[in-house]
Amino acid sequence: MPRFAANLTYLFTEVPMLDRPDWAARCGFDGVEVLFPYDQPMADWERALNGIPLALINTPPGDWASGDRGFAAVPGMELRFRDSFLRAAEYATRLNAASVHVMAGVAKGPQAEQAYVENLSWALAQAPELSLTIEPLNPDDMPGYFLNDYDDAARILDDIANPRIGIQFDLWHAARLHGDAAQVWQTHCHRISHVQISGFPGRNEPGGGGFSLPDLCDAVDARFPDLWISAEYRPAKGTAQGLGWLTALKSRGALLIGG
Repeated sequence: MPRFAANLTYLFTEVPMLDRPDWAARCGFDGVEVLFPYDQPMADWERALNGIPLALINTPPGDWASGDRGFAAVPGMELRFRDSFLRAAEYATRLNAASVHVMAGVAKGPQAEQAYVENLSWALAQAPELSLTIEPLNPDDMPGYFLNDYDDAARILDDIANPRIGIQFDLWHAARLHGDAAQVWQTHCHRISHVQISGFPGRNEPGGGGFSLPDLCDAVDARFPDLWISAEYRPAKGTAQGLGWLTALKSRGALLIGG
């Protein structure tokens, strides 16, 4: 059965951040992810997690309000990128995060791609115990973001040729970028190392958009058992009240295991 994680930046916002891991576990999630854990000390996170697996964190984005979205692909910001990555690596190592999503930043052009490849290669060498991801993001939600195409992401990963870095497949962004999220999955599933789900065309509870969540779970269970499937969506009402999708998928998995 696939493992399901709750994105604590989006879910359980009814309670303070450090209370959310416990809420997620009590609601049936197997683990959690958090976009930016850096506002809380690592020791506080250790107490809050209390053994609950941490599936993923992002590298620090910089000054979000001023437009920063990471630095990996931003020429001339190599030192800023390295400082931010080392901070992420420290959190990920201490909290046993399964993956670190390296944010590319706002940039474009060949120089940006060169900086991106060089910075990702440096990060892989600097933290040989960590698994990294890159994620294409749609320009409506993330204007100017360097990585906005799954084919480009695949080409960059092929150039780097390191099995410890993969694509972060987000149903919402894949559908917004390419129209057919199922086709994106079929084309790139062998490069995918983390999955995020939400509803489409609204970014609410998972479902819709012509994408079969049961089929996704079957594929992950059969071919990619180490992948986390993380819920990153905006609950239409209260988080706990909208978890019927999770109950259905986990019940289905239990029935399949039971024969």
